[in-house]
Parts: sequence; structure tokens; C-alpha cells
Amino acid sequence: MKYPDKTILLVGMQWDYCKSERGVSWDKLVFFEILKKLVGRVEPFWFDEYLEKKGQLQIDLIKRAGEIKPDLVFFLTYSDQFTTETLDELKNNYMTYAWFGDDQWRFDSYSSRYAPHFTYISTTDPWSVQRHKKIGVNPILTQWAAQPFSENMGTLREDESYEFEVSFIGGFNKFRKWFVKMLGEKGIKVECFGVGWPNGQVSFERMAQIFRKSMINLNISNSASSDIRFVLSSPKCFIHYLRNPKRAEQIKARNFEIPLAGGFQLSNYVPGLEKYLKIGDEIAVYNTPEECAQQVEYYLANEEIRREIITKSHERTKNEHTYLHRVEGILREIWD
Repeated sequence: MKYPDKTILLVGMQWDYCKSERGVSWDKLVFFEILKKLVGRVEPFWFDEYLEKKGQLQIDLIKRAGEIKPDLVFFLTYSDQFTTETLDELKNNYMTYAWFGDDQWRFDSYSSRYAPHFTYISTTDPWSVQRHKKIGVNPILTQWAAQPFSENMGTLREDESYEFEVSFIGGFNKFRKWFVKMLGEKGIKVECFGVGWPNGQVSFERMAQIFRKSMINLNISNSASSDIRFVLSSPKCFIHYLRNPKRAEQIKARNFEIPLAGGFQLSNYVPGLEKYLKIGDEIAVYNTPEECAQQVEYYLANEEIRREIITKSHERTKNEHTYLHRVEGILREIWD
């Protein structure tokens, strides 16, 4: 334990997107558990039950902080649950911190409004650092990461067998549906898991198994695609493109979860990805469905190369890109 004398009040969601039917949230499953390894005392404040009681939420959070008197109030931000008045009052009495993980597309609409009301904030977008500084905030630059959910990780052993040739885990949207269909027209069947797909959502443990037991794990963009074929493929896709606020690609947790589990990753290219995983050596990338299809065929036919990439990416992710590394780095910036 790095900070045995410190107390943190963790403010986040108990359930995924505050919906119990979606299972335990990343806030509780990952950040809460990691903070308990790093500091002497962690007290959670879950705000799920307050979604329709915003006024009471402000009162109860301030009251809870007064009871605990934390060394740090650690916010995992979601939307506008907390007023700036509440954040300012907490900031005036305690050190506060917030994780901003979507600045690529939420800086103007969200982060820029709330970031000045915390003592410290972090961003996962290097191109937003300067934007934060322009509004008087000096952000900690961090990144999404991975969390081990099983001891059985790394390249598939010789006594194990694959379940899938090509798989994808992630929420359904119109672009991803179109992309999978494009691959299907080229003879590549993709087994899809996640909210909205016929296979449905899977547990974190099952997700790690799928990563390990798929010859190729696709990482498909969740941003608004400007591929004219998708945009004009249907009126609904055209409307989806116009209305989707996610206009910039971003590195996400999935980029690290796949190699940590021991899976081979073929991902859409994101600027800056090469800083974390060496392209061609630790990860394969594509820009179009055609490039993706070509690489799927190549790597399916070259298992030895796939295994070399898995070994290298797994070791690097395990040593550099877990949430324990990220959170420890953030606390170091704040307290050391």
C-alpha cells in the first residue's frame, strides 16, 4: 500500500450507467478495488439512487464528506449530477479530483464547464491538454487501461483451443452493424457480443475468455464514420452521422483489455495509439473495411506471427497499461 495514511471518498456509479440490470459498474469493479490497494481507507458514495433527487444528492454528498473528512474526493464523472456550487464547496474544503475520459468529443459540451471546479483533473486526450490550460486548468495526462479479471491470461496454451475465428465485443450501433456486414460480404463472419447484438452482453470474465479464445479480436470505432458508403447507405445512417457528437477517434480501454487477456487485436487506427502499443509489432490496425478484411485473412493464415504479437502486447500491457498503473500515477501527481 502506497498511501496507508490517506482517506479517499470515491464518488461514482454502483451500476453500469446507473442501471442495475446492466451489472456492476466499472467505477466499483475497477476504481474502487484499485484505490483500496493504494490508500488506507476508501469510502464509496454511489449516486445511482439520486438520479431523480438531484437536490438531495448535493446535500448528502456534502454531509458525507463532512463526516469522513477525506484527503481527496475522487470523482468518476458521468453527466451533470453535481452542481458547480456543490463542487466549489467541496473544493474549498478538501482536495478534489475528476477523471475526464471523453474530451475528444465532450470537452466543449461537458469538460470545459466542470473542470475548473475541481482541484485536479485528468484527461485521456493529449490534444485537449492545451484547451484545458486555456480555461485555467492544468490537467494530468493519463489514458484508459485494462483490468485483469482472471489469472488465466496470455497466449493460448497448446492444450487449449479457439472458440472463434473473428469476434467483436462492444455495443451495437449503426456503423458497427454496417462494418460487420461489409466484412460478411467478403466472406468474414464476425461473432458479435454486447448490448444490442443478438448474443447480448457478456460478463467481464466471459469477455476475457472471448479475447483469449478468438483468433482475431476486432476493435471497431464508436465514432461517427465519415466513410461516404456508410453515410449514404440508408437515410437512418445519414441521420446517425449528422446527429452523432462523437466526431473524433479516441483510444479506449478495449485497446488494452484485449492484449492483457492474451488476445490478438486488429483495431481501427487512432492517432497516438503508437505511443502505447507498437503498430505491427504489438497491435495490427486498419482504416477501412477493405484493409480490415485483408489483415483478417493474413493473420488467420499466420498463427506464428499472431502469437508473437500477442506475447509482446500482453507483456507490455501487463507492465505498463493496467488501471493500477494509471491510478497510481494520478495519485503520485497529486500527493508526491
